[in-house]
Amino acid sequence: MKTIKTLLVLAFVLLASQKVSAQRPVLTDEEVVSETVTKEIDDVFQSDDFQKKKNKKYAEVKGTMVVDIGVVQNGKVSSFFKVDSDIKNIDFINFMSNYILEHKFKFKLQKQQRYKIRYTVTF
Repeated sequence: MKTIKTLLVLAFVLLASQKVSAQRPVLTDEEVVSETVTKEIDDVFQSDDFQKKKNKKYAEVKGTMVVDIGVVQNGKVSSFFKVDSDIKNIDFINFMSNYILEHKFKFKLQKQQRYKIRYTVTF
């Protein structure tokens, strides 16, 4: 019985330590946040998942969009706003907006911190 308790405690400690080491970093510098958001969103738009979904319904869509992406403390996207675009397909713009709004970044911000990043994407 003592051995089982010891094993359970050991397993709990190991699991807890893995969660701590896997936590996302907290970014504080606006320039670093902007660079990180840009890189992650670039990766999202280049991902097989996004490309497959885009090409399934919107293969003909080509052009450039300038958007503002809001990021909040827990690394979630809080807003997606189209600033300018030569893409006129509203369904595609909504698809892109929903896709990005579901994204969670691999970092966190300090408490009460928010950033808005201007991002330009060409399809």
